[in-house]
Amino acid sequence: MTTNVFIPGLLDRHFADFLTARSGLNGEAAGVFQHIVADLSAAMAAGHVCLPVSGEEAEVLRQSPLISTGALTPLVLHGGRLYLHRYFTYEHRLAAQLLELSERSYEVDNLAGLLDSFFTLEDGETDWQRQAAEVALQWALCIVTGGPGTGKTYTVAKIIALLLKAYGPGLRLALAAPTGKAAMRLRESLGRGLADLALPADLASAVPAGASTLHRLLGVRPDSPAFRHGADNPLPYDVVVVDEASMVDLAMMSKLVDALPPGARLILLGDRDQLASVESGAVLADCSRALPDNTVELQRTFRFDAGIKRLASLVNEQNAAQAWRLLETGEFANVRLVRGPSLQHAVDRYFEYMRMVAEVSDEAHYPQVFALFNRFRILCAVRQGARGVIAVNQAIERGLQARGCRSSTEETWYPGRPVLITCNDYSLDLFNGDIGICLPDPTKEGRIKVWFERPDGHLRSFLSYRLPQCETVFAMTIHKSQGSEFDEVLIVLPDQDNPVLSRELVYTAITRAKKEVAILAEEEILQAALGRSIERASGLAEMLCQGMGVD
Repeated sequence: MTTNVFIPGLLDRHFADFLTARSGLNGEAAGVFQHIVADLSAAMAAGHVCLPVSGEEAEVLRQSPLISTGALTPLVLHGGRLYLHRYFTYEHRLAAQLLELSERSYEVDNLAGLLDSFFTLEDGETDWQRQAAEVALQWALCIVTGGPGTGKTYTVAKIIALLLKAYGPGLRLALAAPTGKAAMRLRESLGRGLADLALPADLASAVPAGASTLHRLLGVRPDSPAFRHGADNPLPYDVVVVDEASMVDLAMMSKLVDALPPGARLILLGDRDQLASVESGAVLADCSRALPDNTVELQRTFRFDAGIKRLASLVNEQNAAQAWRLLETGEFANVRLVRGPSLQHAVDRYFEYMRMVAEVSDEAHYPQVFALFNRFRILCAVRQGARGVIAVNQAIERGLQARGCRSSTEETWYPGRPVLITCNDYSLDLFNGDIGICLPDPTKEGRIKVWFERPDGHLRSFLSYRLPQCETVFAMTIHKSQGSEFDEVLIVLPDQDNPVLSRELVYTAITRAKKEVAILAEEEILQAALGRSIERASGLAEMLCQGMGVD
């Protein structure tokens, strides 16, 4: 079942009332207009780019001067979809740019020989990684998709090595991801992959020492939605690689492609079966579907544990009965069901982490604290309720306090407390989703600072009062976990059905784990989640497939 049900809220209705009063319509037509605009506003809040409308609804909308097919009006009706003008502009411009990229090709000398230097052809088996490299060498746009463990970043390491061999050490490369954690993972994975390839020193030196977030790559302008880099001030790179591209929303992708200089390549990596971006659109899924000649899906799993892979596959197939049976029978020791309300296992795992925090004596050991903390995470589907993020974090803190890891509930900034930044602070270079850990300040006894890992691997610290809005993060929402990877995850689903539950949500949670998955859920709730699939309303794929005609 695909669910696209929009329930307008108070702001949606006020927005619709505001435009209806200026629509030039009266009577029944005004009522229809008001209803459609309220639905559009609610759809936008749910992550959709536009609202599909019927032929009869389109006839009513066309009667208003607020509607056009692309002119400077508040609303745009195009291809049977209603848009806010800004998002139509984003989508239309992005489609045109991606089509240009997808059709721009390059001649590479001795292409087969270059590919043979990194890939060995095996009889009867398709080398998907080789195909991805071939696309990346020949076309300006390359999209590499695949589930966890299929070798996306190792493939792009080979692609980068091949591009450097083809064009020399003067090739300018940029590595980026939507979040700081994803950027760190990209650079670490690429570092390991490139080390295995043993590039000559002059080529290895051309690989960036770090990866950045997209915000940092494009250059934030405080108090402005625009970035320093754009069409009039393009990025100084020949190749831009973006990992976790499923998290990139329509507006950000449009701004990124705007900022590419003429002749640049764009390589997108991601898992199109994961949750789409928090903001509007499902750009990676739309592009991979509409641009098959530029897309390669890696289909062979190298690293992923067999039990986790099997469970993720069943979830993707929406096979709730077999997924539950797999969890319940314990066929795989590291994929299991958790019964009852107890979070004692999670408290035990975090107690090990808190014990390390108590033992570290200087900043040199702080990376080890981050490494241990990042081995395990609780992932909740919802924020509210007994199994929501807020209640679970409180339960973990109480459990740790009972074991002597915290002096009292009144102690807010205690050693070991992990915090999640929930809003951007451009002046501090901290962004929504960044995670810090409270640890002692080595320069002043008794003082606590909050330390953050940066994309280049270094640590940076702040006094707590300087931080933007943040919250404790022993548990985090599944949405917030995108771009992260943990050895072990405990997935907590609510005890009642909730519209947020979906196949994509459960799949994303499972695939955050490398070694072990435990799920706290009832069978009927898991069944309801896997029976629900969320499809974002968008016209991008159709624009890419059918061209750019605007009435």
